[in-house]
Amino acid sequence: MGLVSGKIALVTGSGAGIGQATAVRFAAEGAKVVVSDVNETGGAETVELIRKDGGEAIFVKADISSAADVSALIAKTVETYGRLDCACNNAGIEGKIAPLAEQDEADFDRVLTINAKGVFLCLKAELAQMASNGGGAIVNLASVAGLVGFPGLAPYVASKHAVNGLTKNAALEYGKHGIRVNSICPGGIDTRMLDSLAEQSTDGAQTSAEMMDPMHPIGRIGRPEEVAELIVWLCSPRASFMTGANVPVDGGYVAQ
Repeated sequence: MGLVSGKIALVTGSGAGIGQATAVRFAAEGAKVVVSDVNETGGAETVELIRKDGGEAIFVKADISSAADVSALIAKTVETYGRLDCACNNAGIEGKIAPLAEQDEADFDRVLTINAKGVFLCLKAELAQMASNGGGAIVNLASVAGLVGFPGLAPYVASKHAVNGLTKNAALEYGKHGIRVNSICPGGIDTRMLDSLAEQSTDGAQTSAEMMDPMHPIGRIGRPEEVAELIVWLCSPRASFMTGANVPVDGGYVAQ
């Protein structure tokens, strides 16, 4: 029996990176998975990976910054599988690197709309659905930048602190409904987002690993699969007494 056998799991932003690894892990641990992303090609790839390993999944295209899209995503999940047990709100963007006084207002709005409002909209819909079907578990993707500052990334830092705050509030409000809500705070993880940050920071002179490995006491950046393991565990009965936590998975980054 897998950690989440028989459960219905939704993963946003699961067309690549941590989201894709999480969707695949949910399926490997026995869940039926709703893969969601704005990228249809990536979403189809994730579904294919799951089905190739004998799992069950569907793809639903959704922009999490749109309340209508999020509502339709939850409706399609329930229409297909009857309920929603687990959700991972992973979709997000990094924004541009610049000192705060040089940050662009439009970029700030874009980052906050996707990373913070998007998680809010997903939580709003997921919590209502889970409360109606007797409970569930949610994991929000924050970042080490939701625990400490990160020079040059003020909009991203603000958005991820917001995710951690939303997580705590949701946990307090919905524990009585049998719903657990936690967030995880990854450090540097080998994803396209980290590559983009490295390119902005060094004009492509360094890879993300070359730039970030020394910043982690463990001596390297993480892999999406390592983060996925924690997400699925937090959604499983083995984490039954965990809620309202903002959990670092960062190779020791914030311990410094």
